[in-house]
Amino acid sequence: MCYIPASMTTAANTKTDLLLFDIDGTLITSGGAGEHAINLAIRDQFGCETGLTGIEIAGRTDSYITRRVLERHGVEPTPERITAFLDHYLGHLAAELPRREGRLLPGILALLDAIKARPHVALALLTGNLARGAQLKLVHYGVWDYFEFGAYADDSDNRNLLGPVARERARERHGVEFPTERITVLGDTPHDIECGRAIGARTVAIATGNYTLDELAAHRPDLLYADLSDPERVLADLGL
Repeated sequence: MCYIPASMTTAANTKTDLLLFDIDGTLITSGGAGEHAINLAIRDQFGCETGLTGIEIAGRTDSYITRRVLERHGVEPTPERITAFLDHYLGHLAAELPRREGRLLPGILALLDAIKARPHVALALLTGNLARGAQLKLVHYGVWDYFEFGAYADDSDNRNLLGPVARERARERHGVEFPTERITVLGDTPHDIECGRAIGARTVAIATGNYTLDELAAHRPDLLYADLSDPERVLADLGL
């Protein structure tokens, strides 16, 4: 597919491109704050230390993970019980973030600054975090205000259903129906690639999380990077 730069198609002040970022393993590493907070919530609710053993968490939504935790303990995952568990989690997350040695991942701040300097690009989140969890993490690392809106675990426990939510919120905010060829999903897991592909978006995989370059390459993302430490190259590859 030939990707035509936005500057050749429309006025600079019109949004033409939508970038949707994952959080954990893509923008930041929290030093294990999120996982530990879930384990503490499990201890609160069930008094056990088995935690998340055997439950896949990378690339999954917080609501999906909670559903699996409750089912493991023989508890029906009703909306009320999921909410109660996640309230415990969020309380622990707020306490754990400043205790952990997390950080922004390579190149992220420079990349976000470069994107914000391009007025034709809408910048948002597509994440398995709850909206409140996303805010806690990104405020802590100083990048929350870069993002206009997001699609979160509050919207669905199925990550593949979050893309349409993000696209609709982009349309509502900007009055633009972003075509799929101008939507890009960036993340660090095969689930991010699958999520982007579910809406026909371009997919960018970054090996800064739990998956290697080879493991991500096997899922055939449109673009693949070891990290995002060369923002100008990334933006050039994206035609932005």
